[in-house]
This record gives sequence, structure tokens and C-alpha cells, in this order.
Amino acid sequence: MNPLRHVAVGGLLGLMLAGGCGSATEPIQKGRPMTTQTETRSVTMKGQPLTLAGNDVQVGQKAPDATLAGNDLKPVSLGSFRGKVVILSAVPSLDTSVCSRETHRFNEEAAALSDDIAILTISMDLPFAQKRWCGAEGITKVTTLSDYKDASFGKSYGVLLPDLRLLARAVFVVDREGIVRYKQVVPEIAQEPDYEAVLNAARKLAAK
Repeated sequence: MNPLRHVAVGGLLGLMLAGGCGSATEPIQKGRPMTTQTETRSVTMKGQPLTLAGNDVQVGQKAPDATLAGNDLKPVSLGSFRGKVVILSAVPSLDTSVCSRETHRFNEEAAALSDDIAILTISMDLPFAQKRWCGAEGITKVTTLSDYKDASFGKSYGVLLPDLRLLARAVFVVDREGIVRYKQVVPEIAQEPDYEAVLNAARKLAAK
């Protein structure tokens, strides 16, 4: 039995996001100030456009803090990871094949990474559903956090899909001082991110 079958919209998204292996990267624009959304930004799901909401965080800017829910329902601040290089992997729902593959891939890669690198997978899935999924899938190297309460992460990092109340597929790499050093918003949600680009960015920061 799928441990997340009761997650809201999970079944529908499973059909919409199934398959679609590949990689794509949103161009990184440097030097722009962090502002609330003033022009429409979007990604696609199976070719259908979906509007992104929230702050358009840019490389070189201070990473916004956000309070998420851990698997034990306790609040977890992103600021608590300061001092480590942090990979923030936002996914729509663990109850989809692409998100599952992505989280498995980062979990496998984590074994070969420095202890100074933390990998966080963030979704709107409920905390106890994330915990069941990790237990069933053997995910032990990646920390799953839930943005279900008030979409704090989605709004702060500009990856909220308000029409679905889900997160877009995106990856940010934050350095030890809390500065965003890499950003990748996958234009097509049904595709996987460029893993090597993410991992290379994290390795270089950890080596400094």
C-alpha cells in the first residue's frame, strides 16, 4: 500500500507528473534585488503553465529564513542549518514518481558528500506522511520538511504554485554564511533537476 495515498491531490498529481525524466535549468540572474512578484513568473506541468508566487530569490542574496514542520510536527527553522552548506530541494509531492526519484537520488548522493553538506527535501506533504514515506523507502540521508502550514518556504523562495497550493520543482544551494549561491527552478515540473550542477555547486562551497 502506498504510504502517502491519503495526501491531498497526490493521486491526481501522480498521473500528471508520472514519467518525464530529463533536466532543465532556469537561467540564474545575478544582482537583482529581492522583491515580491511584480511580473508573472511561471513553470509548466505537462506543458500547461502554472504561475509562481512569492519572492524571486536571486543568487548572491541572503537566503530567506522559513519555519517548516519536521516529521515530529515540531517547527524547524532553516536558519538552524547555518554553518553548513545546504541543498534545498523543493518538490510538489513525494507521492509522485519524479519527486520520488529525485529524493532517492539525493539520498544516494549524500553518502559521498561531506558531512558539512545538509540536504533538505521540502514539500506540502503532511509531516507524518513524509515520515511514513521515508521509512518505507529507506530514506535516511535526506531530511524531509513540510511547508503545509502557511507555505512559508514557498512564499519566501518564490516557488509556490497558488492554484494547486504545492511547491514547484526547484533547488537552491546556500553557503555556510546563509547566502544563496546556486538556484535552479525546473521549467517543466515533470522533469528532474540537473543533479550534477547542484552537487558540483555544493561540493565547491564545502571545499572552501
